[in-house]
Amino acid sequence: MGLIEFSKLPVNTLVGADWRTFKRVTEGQHISADKRTKYHLTKAICRLLSVMTPIQNRRYRKQLADKPLRHDPVFILGHWRSGTTFVHNVLAQDTHFGYTTTYQTVFPHYLMAMQWLFKPIFSRIMPNKRPTDNMELNVNQPQEEELALQNMFPYSYYNFWVFPEKMQEYCDRFLTIKDARPDELEEFKEQFMKLVKLSLWNTCPDHPDAQYLSKNPPHTGRIKTLLEMFPNAKFIYLMRNPYTVFESTRSFFSNTIQPLQFHHITDEQMEQNILRNYVELYDAYEEQKQLIPEGNLLEIKFEDIETDAFSQTERIYRELNIPGWEEAKPAIERYLDKKKGYKKNKYEYNPRTIQLVNQHWSRMLREWDYDVL
Repeated sequence: MGLIEFSKLPVNTLVGADWRTFKRVTEGQHISADKRTKYHLTKAICRLLSVMTPIQNRRYRKQLADKPLRHDPVFILGHWRSGTTFVHNVLAQDTHFGYTTTYQTVFPHYLMAMQWLFKPIFSRIMPNKRPTDNMELNVNQPQEEELALQNMFPYSYYNFWVFPEKMQEYCDRFLTIKDARPDELEEFKEQFMKLVKLSLWNTCPDHPDAQYLSKNPPHTGRIKTLLEMFPNAKFIYLMRNPYTVFESTRSFFSNTIQPLQFHHITDEQMEQNILRNYVELYDAYEEQKQLIPEGNLLEIKFEDIETDAFSQTERIYRELNIPGWEEAKPAIERYLDKKKGYKKNKYEYNPRTIQLVNQHWSRMLREWDYDVL
């Protein structure tokens, strides 16, 4: 356990945003009376740290901006709580993969400069497990890059973690991007490419043939845009029992948002948002996956990975023609051996969960061949 419990955070993750992003995200937003202290403290720290952001910007332009990628990324897709974190951690044992770290997600502007100072402090403060499950958490661990993008530009779906009242607007603009403006898409491409290059520089400094490994549920609705950037990218799409996904997502979003938000929504509103956005994300994926070149997409059930993670990982390498399986195999075996005693959360579906999932997600139950309760 870190020095500060996640549920008692005095600030939220926007402390690591650049000042321009902070202002654009928070401008005109409603701040609840009981959240104003957290808002002002977050704002003050962000403003103070932002005076150092030009240091990394100069170094990035000089060292990385014009440096091409050797390989297009591998993207792990799927709705939240579909097993994306576990697959990300397994594949990250392969040292030819680079990734965005937990430290980088909070402090994306202080990687090429000030990491030597901020990372040890952050490590002492942060909890060693995620707030809603038993997955490990540390500063160097692979992490989903949407958390970093939220601090790099104002068009992230994760703005709803701070301002949940606007979750539906953020879904249509920044998750499925069906209402995104052309300039917003261009800024996304610019900042995401920057994030990829910084991540590879940070985690694979001595690997000239490194490849970026992405785990980011919001990318599930951005396949068209990602292919415009990376035409030969590989995609792993994870499916999981919708009853479990609903229970787990409701717990995860509610518990995660509570310490980060600047205003409130009810539990019922959060439920309806989850139900709607799951369908929106599924439909966006089904429409856009047709654009992926043959052989570059693997759809897999997380239950199959739970049954035999090693053979399913080998399957990912073989079917997507990802190089390096024989070299990565020993490290992956060691990691999976350590996880054999991991205790997952157990979900007992109450009648309300069954009713809501059957009412709103029955199509996915049928199409993915899960039993309807």
